[in-house]
Amino acid sequence: MLLTSFLALALLQAPAGASAPEKFDPGETILEHVSNSSHEDPLIRLPHLLGIDFSVTKHVFMLWFVAAIVFLIVTIAVRGYLKQDRLIPSGFVNGLEAVVEFVRDSIVLPNVGSKWMNTWTPLILTFFFFILTANAIGLIPIFDVVAVIDRLLLHTGPDSFLKRLVHGGTTATGNFNVTAGLATITFFAIIIAGSRAHGAVRHWINLVPRDLSPVIKVGLIPIELLGMFVKPFALTMRLAANMTGGHIAILSILSLVFIFTEMFGRLIAGVGVGFFVSIPLAVGIWTLEIIVVLVQAYVFTLLSAVFIGMAIHVHH
Repeated sequence: MLLTSFLALALLQAPAGASAPEKFDPGETILEHVSNSSHEDPLIRLPHLLGIDFSVTKHVFMLWFVAAIVFLIVTIAVRGYLKQDRLIPSGFVNGLEAVVEFVRDSIVLPNVGSKWMNTWTPLILTFFFFILTANAIGLIPIFDVVAVIDRLLLHTGPDSFLKRLVHGGTTATGNFNVTAGLATITFFAIIIAGSRAHGAVRHWINLVPRDLSPVIKVGLIPIELLGMFVKPFALTMRLAANMTGGHIAILSILSLVFIFTEMFGRLIAGVGVGFFVSIPLAVGIWTLEIIVVLVQAYVFTLLSAVFIGMAIHVHH
């Protein structure tokens, strides 16, 4: 996968038909590979509604793509299991059941309690599978392969849909707008959970601990209200920053090949740096990214369950 990304990065530096490649700009190249597609040239242009641009960009497309994959995989697996005569699942469904039970028993149950476990498990499971799939797809150079095929075989125009599709990053969870959207769902889930457990009015009263003097309670009110927004903000920044940081690190290390080639004016210098420095380091970081993919999906769902549980069990 890293070699595919490396090949794509190399091919895309030299414009077709040019006698000499353009000067390599590592910053521009890295930002192009992790950013969203341009709003001035989206994949599908849609009209503005209430001042909001609803055009489909690269990361919007990836959101749909990831949602479709999760829906199809889970639906096909569960329907296939339901058609079987035996109660004990096997194969992929067995692994899926293990993940579902882990999230339910190890994340949701200890935080929200048995009474509300079945209420909030579907939301936490949706978070986990969606974030895990989006993170994992970001490690697969799908569109880098498409870019190489287009460069070598298809030769589509600069304004083609395919050219716009390969531009930008594939990790939707590296976009702060996406993670902010997920965190906003958690924000409202906290309010709904507290309101259902204690009532709409009592939930807001519970923001301030009991058995305190009125003076201290008044001082805690703005702090607790600020804390309501700090929680989703932390979820937003943690997930997006971790997913973006790893990709930037890998692309920066691979860029050393082109930087050394230009510095010494010899291809052998870049190739040597690539084989002995860039590729080994990039492989190591990519391996760590596999762990980050799992950890970040787990952390987001765990913290969401913790925050929801805090609204339900305020006495804790």
